[in-house]
Amino acid sequence: MDCFYAAVHMRDDPSLQGRPVVIGGSPNGRGVVAAASYEARRYGIRSAMPAAHAIRRCAHAVFIKPEFTRYRTESEAIFEIFRSFTPLVQPASLDEAYLDVSDHLEPWGTATRVAKAIRKRVHEERGLTVSVGVAPNRLIAKIASDFDKPDGLTVVVPERVHEFLDPLPARAIHGVGPATERALEALGIATIADLRQQPLEVLEKRFGRHGSALYRYSRGIDDRPVRTERVRKSLGHERTYGQNLETLVDMDEQLEHLAELVAKDLDKRELAARTITVKVRYPDFTTLTRARTLPVGTASARVIGELARELLRTTEAAKQHVRLLGVTGSGFAPGGPEQLWLPLEKPVRSRRAT
Repeated sequence: MDCFYAAVHMRDDPSLQGRPVVIGGSPNGRGVVAAASYEARRYGIRSAMPAAHAIRRCAHAVFIKPEFTRYRTESEAIFEIFRSFTPLVQPASLDEAYLDVSDHLEPWGTATRVAKAIRKRVHEERGLTVSVGVAPNRLIAKIASDFDKPDGLTVVVPERVHEFLDPLPARAIHGVGPATERALEALGIATIADLRQQPLEVLEKRFGRHGSALYRYSRGIDDRPVRTERVRKSLGHERTYGQNLETLVDMDEQLEHLAELVAKDLDKRELAARTITVKVRYPDFTTLTRARTLPVGTASARVIGELARELLRTTEAAKQHVRLLGVTGSGFAPGGPEQLWLPLEKPVRSRRAT
């Protein structure tokens, strides 16, 4: 979908058409941009940018608080349209999906005609535009879907895969983030064509298992199937605060609330989490996590909250204050009777500057 969150509001409020629209927190507080219309992106506004920075880039931008229930409802309606063309639909997010139409081409005849029919129905029934990539596999289809936004259709037939990929920057490949891109540049690799010239052993030596994936992807090889069942690996909640939390008492209170939300999600899905992770962000945007894996799973708000509070005390939160807290459960097992848990010993540490 094209700038999905903003597009929903612009469809329902014609006065927003043609204006820079930013979905996110207040620019007068500590809000963050969740999404931006194409008009806003022309000013350099991007998701995850502090809203205060966004307003400086575009003083006349319209800021709208996110309405995720509204977006989920719209997403469900769009995915019903997708599933009317093929049952093989794999959600990638609320506004993105992979569709395998290999065995569902009738009555359209070709995948390109299926794509055109999907775009037409989404526009007619939902009043929104969707950009589609048609290709032999997920990797190429994903890259193609971003190639001609908004409201685009890009078709890559098998015999033209290399021609399509070669001039693109290496970062166009799934899994190539800023760190990998810098490492590739150090090897003299700028484009996918450059990447394809590298021997497998060179890439594996530098990037490990990821190197073999880069080798395959640079050749347009992707054997991943479209999976209709999506396995969720974690459940979590986090919150950015308008004013920094300065005391452990205030932080503990927020962690208890977040733990209750996580416990409710686990209970609703009849799951238990073995690993509990706490996320902390300081006022300078330094972000770190602390995690503990239990011998048995839990869905207890009391247990999750107690672990979260103890994990917090392995950080410098009380000294540096906190602008964001998060609690996540992972390592799922089927839910069951509440189990005993062990006192905190050595948390797993992870730190990154943002």
